[in-house]
Formats: sequence, C-alpha cells, structure tokens
Amino acid sequence: MKMGERSESQMSFRGVRSSKFRHVYGSPARKHNCYECIKITKNAHDSYFCAVNPKFVAVVTESAGGGSFSVIPIEKTGRLEVGAGKVTGHRGPVLDIKWNPFNDNVIASCSDDCTIKLWFIPDEGLMRFNLTKPIMDLQHHRRRVGYIEWHPTAENILLSAGFDNLVLLWHISTGEVVKTIDCHPDSIYSVSFNRDGSLLATTCKDKMLRIIDPRHGKVLMEGPCHQGSKASKVVFLGDTGRVFTTGFSKYSDRQWAVWSQYDLRGPLKIENIDSSSGVIFPYYDHDTKMVFLVGKGDGNIRYYETVDEAPWCYYLHQFLTGSPQRGLGFMPKRGLDVMRCEIFRFYKLHATKELCEPISMIVPRKSEQFQYDLYPDTAAPTPAQTAEEWLNGQNRNPVLLSLKTGAGARTNKPVLYHPDKHYLTTADRNNERKFFFISQDNRVDYRESHINNNVINSNRALDDTNENKVIEITKNHPWLEDEEKEVSSGMILCDVVYSSALPVASYVTLDDTDSSSDPEIEPDGPQTEAEVCDLWSSNLNMLSLIVFFSIGQA
Repeated sequence: MKMGERSESQMSFRGVRSSKFRHVYGSPARKHNCYECIKITKNAHDSYFCAVNPKFVAVVTESAGGGSFSVIPIEKTGRLEVGAGKVTGHRGPVLDIKWNPFNDNVIASCSDDCTIKLWFIPDEGLMRFNLTKPIMDLQHHRRRVGYIEWHPTAENILLSAGFDNLVLLWHISTGEVVKTIDCHPDSIYSVSFNRDGSLLATTCKDKMLRIIDPRHGKVLMEGPCHQGSKASKVVFLGDTGRVFTTGFSKYSDRQWAVWSQYDLRGPLKIENIDSSSGVIFPYYDHDTKMVFLVGKGDGNIRYYETVDEAPWCYYLHQFLTGSPQRGLGFMPKRGLDVMRCEIFRFYKLHATKELCEPISMIVPRKSEQFQYDLYPDTAAPTPAQTAEEWLNGQNRNPVLLSLKTGAGARTNKPVLYHPDKHYLTTADRNNERKFFFISQDNRVDYRESHINNNVINSNRALDDTNENKVIEITKNHPWLEDEEKEVSSGMILCDVVYSSALPVASYVTLDDTDSSSDPEIEPDGPQTEAEVCDLWSSNLNMLSLIVFFSIGQA
C-alpha cells in the first residue's frame, strides 16, 4: 500500500462519538443511606418488586400467608424496625406494585388472589400497625394479575394485565372496568404506554409484539418479536414513534431491539448482549433519551443512548457490582438531586441480602450551577386531563415542571371513599383554592365601601370551623354563592377566599351589571341649591383668610 493511502477500515473510522453522557457513572449509597433488614420476596415472577416516589419506598416482602409489602418513608434509612407495619390486605402473594404518578400517597398492588387493590398511605408511614383495608378493591380478573400500569397523563386510569390473557382499563374513582382488551392468545409478559397514553405496546408468550389502541381495544400493528422461549419486555421510547424490547434469541442469547411503531415486520436494529439466563428489564428516561438495561440475577446495569437516526442506539457504559439483584425500583425525575447532576436513581433489591440499596447515575460536572442541558422540563405530578376526557378521545402531553425550582416536589391529596355511592374523591385543596381565586375576574368600583359586618364576622369564623362541614354564607355576594356550588356532599373542595373591608374601594363581580342591586350609598356632596351656596361661601371665607395671612407675612 502506497504512502498516503488508507485502508477501508481506516476510512470508515470517525473517532469517538461525542455525547454528554459518555462518562456517566454509578454511585451506590453508603450503608447508613440504605434500607436494611427487609424481608424481600423470593417470588420468581418477572416484576420490579419495588416502587419509589419522593415520599416512600415500597418493597414486596415475604409473608407466611397471603401477600404483603413494606412502605418506608424515604428519609427513614437504616435498619427497618422489627415491628414495622406492612400492607397485608391480599390473600395471595403480591406480584406488582406501582405508585400513582399524581398522588404520592396512593399505591396500587396486584396479587395472586386475582384482585387489584388501592391503598392510601399516610405521610408518616405505617408506623407499627398493619394496613388491611384498601380504599378500593378491583375485582374482575379470573386468574392472577401479573402487571399494573398507571396512565401517564389521565387521572384515575389504571391498566392491569392478568394471566387470563386480558388487559383491563379501570376507572378507579368508580371501580369499574371501562375497557376489556382481549387480543392475546397467551400470557402477557409486559405492557407500556407511550408518552401521551394514546397507544399501548405489549409482549406476549406467543412471541409477538403488538401496538394497541387502548380506548377501542384494537390492534393497530403486530409483528414477530424475540424468538426465545423466555419472557420479553417492551418500553415505548417516549413520543419518538419507536419501541425498545429485550428478550432472547432462539439460541437463548439475550438481546435488545429497536422497532418503529408503524412497521413491526422487522426491527430497526437488533443486537445480542450475552448468554446469561436472567430476564432483562428496560428503563427509559425521556429527558436524557437514555435506556438502562438491568438483568434479573445480574450485578450490572448497562446504559445506552437513543438517537433519531441509524443506528438508533449507542452503547455508553455499564455499572458493575459483585452482588446480584432481585429487582429494581426507580425514582421519578422530580425526586433526584439536581445539584449532584444525578440523572437517574435505582433502588436495588439484593438477591442475597435483606438490603435495598440506592444507586445514583451521575454525570460528572465541576460546576455547581443548575445544568439546563441535563434537566429539561420534566413530567409534573399533575394530570393533563381527566379520565372522562381521555376516554372521549382527547390526547394531551404531560404537564411539565422545571427541575430548577420543582426538584423534590411532593403531592398531598387526601382521598375520600363514599361507601354509599362506591366511588373515590381526590381533594387537591391547594390547586382548588388557587384556581378558584384566579377564576374570580373582578372589576373595581371606586365608591365608598359599606360591607355588612355580619359577612366579615362569618368569614373570620371560618378558621375555627370543621373543614368537612358546609358553611352557609350570605347570598348578597355572588362570589360566595359560586363557592357554594363547588362544594360536594360531605366535603369542601376549596376554601372560601376572605373578604376584607377596604377604606376607599369595593370590588364588584362581573355579574353585578345592574347598579340597582348594589347597596345604597349615601352621597357625601351637597344635594340642594342652598347646600351648594353654603359650600361656596365657606370656600370663599377660607380663601380670604389664606390671602390675609399671606399678605401679613409679606
């Protein structure tokens, strides 16, 4: 080969690919920041067995009879007390648990007993008592329920997949099944919503990958998936129009693949990983476009970066440990430590120890400033639409929040159960109060204020009244009448905004277009001709005195 000529391999080499996530590393928590003495379940079911939010860590545990899981406040690290309370309402082993993305105190669990139950966890945790009564018990599956998934944008929509080959959509406020999806001939291995919840991807024992319209139960696209005999998993890559799957080849090699949701006849890319036997779970972070692959029974975590063009996915690195994992939960983005440049946090359940260990995935940065390129606006714990809007065909992207000001955001939404009507009510008092106040579009009437003292006294007495009682307020003020319309039977949805006596101006709502409805205001100025003359004479006398004193001083 002549000097100056390069081989084909040298011509194709373009150097190291540039990426801000190339040097991401895993940082396990120290011992005093771990959760110890947890009787982690030994069930062979392919599930995470752990669910985390900014308030609690929930772990499925072993139990002598029935099923149970522990709920630990996120800040209570260290050894778990021997007599710590558990959730023990299931009659069979618990197979999956998921926190409500819009309410940090509500968790759903499914079990071998063919039921899904919803639980409300108080802010202080379970202390030393067991929780046995759920706020809602959902019964319709004929066989055990293996997987549950919350809708990403619609409130009160829950999906469940059972070993009766059915996928059910639940409206949890009423406890009713709103849609039954019966298109799988065999056991369902995994389910995943896309970014706005308009599509559903599933993998099945028949080795097929399906894209389903969940509102109509119609299969939009279907194609052959991984051909191995073990379980395959699927996750939507956000709103990119692609899905990511993990599974086994017909030679039992573990592999991953990227697919277009519009054409499932073949993958965009497929790649073998190794020849281990553990099922691989994919975790996708939409903000960083990274995929984390975690094998059950492995001790490592591999991570990749997805792109919008071929080859679609790049291998970055892996986090290696010597202890295998039984399952992993992950913290929502709003619960991460942005000052450490933490982009993901796992909660590893050790297979050989009674230990739950947090593992932070960190981008090394020297600056202590907020890193805007690492933390775009992320999904907020606020639903973008109601269940009825979504069921009627509306699609909306998630509500977003900035992690510069919203990191660590938690929700506090009491949930009430009405046993007579068999439905749940969620009371978001902060948002209701804020939206009610903003909705009061008032205009100013610059006249002297004459406010009834009885109204002021009744408003000041609101602090001493019970929040669950409906208070009768005078009907002379339309804005108070609108408040009463927002009050449902048995509870107050928002607080009444205080009225105060203003010295020079009073506020009149837009409904008060007729001036005759306003209270009579006695005029301060002269009314008769004689009063006008008296006013002029007094003003002239005052003017003459001012002129006299001015001349005297001169």
